[in-house]
Amino acid sequence: MDGDRVEIDGGIMEGGGQILRVSTALSCLLGLPLRVRRIRAGRSQPGLRPQHLSGLEIIRDLCEGKLEGGEIGSTEITFTPGKIKGGTHIADTKTAGSVCLLMQVAMPCVLFAASPSELHLKGGTNAEMAPQIDYTVMVFKPIVEKFNFTFNCDIRKRGYYPQGGGEVVVQMSPVKELSPINLTERGTVTKIYGRAFVAGALPIKLAKDMSAAAVRCIRKEIRDLYINIQPVREPDDQAFGTGSGIIVVAETSTGCLLAGSSLGKRGKNSDKVGIEAAEILLRNLKHGGTVDDSLQDQLIIFMALAKGVSRVKSGPITLHTQTAIHFAEQLTKAKFTVTKSEEEDPSKDSYIIECQGMGMINPNL
Repeated sequence: MDGDRVEIDGGIMEGGGQILRVSTALSCLLGLPLRVRRIRAGRSQPGLRPQHLSGLEIIRDLCEGKLEGGEIGSTEITFTPGKIKGGTHIADTKTAGSVCLLMQVAMPCVLFAASPSELHLKGGTNAEMAPQIDYTVMVFKPIVEKFNFTFNCDIRKRGYYPQGGGEVVVQMSPVKELSPINLTERGTVTKIYGRAFVAGALPIKLAKDMSAAAVRCIRKEIRDLYINIQPVREPDDQAFGTGSGIIVVAETSTGCLLAGSSLGKRGKNSDKVGIEAAEILLRNLKHGGTVDDSLQDQLIIFMALAKGVSRVKSGPITLHTQTAIHFAEQLTKAKFTVTKSEEEDPSKDSYIIECQGMGMINPNL
């Protein structure tokens, strides 16, 4: 450590952009100077990609910090945070880099800002290797708000691979502290709904085919529920470029939300896209957890910051989640334990993620 600079190895465990997101957000919140080495060391294109750089830049701007090594392809950065301020901030990946991942890195920080924030995030809204914006709004938002904060997410324009060109505006007010969550009762599935979309040059028939294929697939396992997956064509003034995809959400009697989603791409049969989303949803329903495999790791930083004990029942712990826990524990005083859930039903493979949060207090309020 050089003068109390925390050293992060960006190449271990999941070894991707998520290490950067968790560690820079926590660095910003805790006022810890940071050095991250071996960034995305094992990836086919190591180092910072435009999306990771945009994430670093928005954190730097949010807290008037100092960033060194912030260029595309860089495998080492140092970051020295300042004081988190509210106001309007813009992050533009100028590619199809995910706006949802930009939101992931910025959101914990603006919760502890001095005043309300408005984030203008530009890039891909429905992109590979990241949550789709529909997932962020339909699943992530209602669950993460259980930590006792609210935010508004306005999808101004959708953007797809490869050009991006999408924009979402996120508005949120700071909080004094975060409450812990207790998501341990899955309940029974009460409804299944979703949207299958096309944009740009693609015909609505593709959306109808994706929807119908997903419904047929889910019907084989769940016969007695009405499944409502709306086929939609995004209005031309609200989408940039051409794209397609689907998200299917299951809601339970205890208010849990679990999903499966998939994106269309050239040469990929639209039935296959629908079936893929349906199979992911069914797999998430099978393990008996209260959150799906995509939400698991996104909750870790909030559990670490909350005041008190959070408990979340999940399916098998993903590498992303193990990675988030590792760096949350390295940087905060939070303690996590993961235990196999004692299930009556041996076909269920579920776990309890428990966290004694650090109890972050907003010094500005």
